[in-house]
Amino acid sequence: MTDVHDPIEPDTAAEADALEDTAADETASRQRTAVVAEDESLIRMDIVETLSEAGYEVLAAVGDGASAVEKVRELRPDIVVMDVKMPQMDGVTAAEKIGEENLAPVVMLTAFSQKELVERARDAGAFAYVVKPFTPADLLPAIEIAVSRFQQITALNEEIKDLGDRFETRKRVDRAKGLLQSNMNLSEPDAFRWIQKTSMDRRLTMREVADAVIDQLGSGK
Repeated sequence: MTDVHDPIEPDTAAEADALEDTAADETASRQRTAVVAEDESLIRMDIVETLSEAGYEVLAAVGDGASAVEKVRELRPDIVVMDVKMPQMDGVTAAEKIGEENLAPVVMLTAFSQKELVERARDAGAFAYVVKPFTPADLLPAIEIAVSRFQQITALNEEIKDLGDRFETRKRVDRAKGLLQSNMNLSEPDAFRWIQKTSMDRRLTMREVADAVIDQLGSGK
């Protein structure tokens, strides 16, 4: 039986290399998919082109929020790129519906950078936002962050059914990720994958792994 209190001391270089190889294999094995929702046709076409050139398969491109929700429910993409202001149903309302059903991460596009709008998008369940006009260098990293965070939250939610425990576990895992990033020189997604892999290898919960990391690396911080 695995001892919960055994020290968790990975070989940093070996673990980092293994994580990079795993990530590369996952990327190569399946093309990521997207749904785009933008009422301005030229911008919509530009987003589709940007995503396609970056290796995404755009499953649908629509011009209103209601159609976006319908397509996301039907197609279950890896990412939704959606404008805030659209006819029939605005992007914030559409993001709320997508978030409530835990269908996909949403990146919001907006021509406005006011704090109130950003907070509305965040509260609606958007994982990232990009202010117009934007370039591929603005959009693509936001998408990667949104996809990564959605995968992490989904994994934690599957492990922990109680809502109160979910919140506390997310806090501990986030702290452990930060410690792994600073001590092992890992990216944020790779730090989470290390926690997830260690959890499976040692038959521990991710919360137990996070607590062990905090105990070993978080003293004095």
